[in-house]
Amino acid sequence: MLKGKKILVGVTGGIAAYKTATVVRLLVKDGAEVRVIMTDHAKDFVTPLTFSTLSGNPVLIDFFNRENGSWNSHVDLGIWAELFLIAPATANTIAKMASGVADNLLLTSYLSARCPVVIAPSMDMDMLGHKATQENLRKLSSYGNSILDAPSGELASGLSGKGRMAEPEDIATFIRSWFSKKKTLSTLRDLKS
Repeated sequence: MLKGKKILVGVTGGIAAYKTATVVRLLVKDGAEVRVIMTDHAKDFVTPLTFSTLSGNPVLIDFFNRENGSWNSHVDLGIWAELFLIAPATANTIAKMASGVADNLLLTSYLSARCPVVIAPSMDMDMLGHKATQENLRKLSSYGNSILDAPSGELASGLSGKGRMAEPEDIATFIRSWFSKKKTLSTLRDLKS
């Protein structure tokens, strides 16, 4: 269903990063070409080797390879991708995205992306419910980004409430549906021409 689709996955430093590994596996299983960008803090939760193995591509973290000096071009990534998924999207990354901060490869790639962006928030319920986070999510939505609902459930803090990252299967279903709708709209345009 996603054969040949180019999907960029951004992983930030939240406990739900382990779920993103399953998302990548599902997208690749559906035939998508997946590239992964991790923030430095994301490596505290899941190793780059995990995402490299699942995606079949090297994982990008820094602006350049410190061993050989090769550049990881955020511009090229932004042009390459047909869809950019950021999962988990922490309160910190969401705030930076809403403000246009570009202090890591994931954020510069977001600002360079020419494709639709899907954001899967993940944080504790009080952080998600905070007025600043809610305003940042509204702002990102107004920019045309898709914000996936953060459902209720048990959180890493031990509390229970809204803030869990959407389940991997639900994220994959959303992405399949998005590409299917895009294909349908394209077909309708062709028929009208």
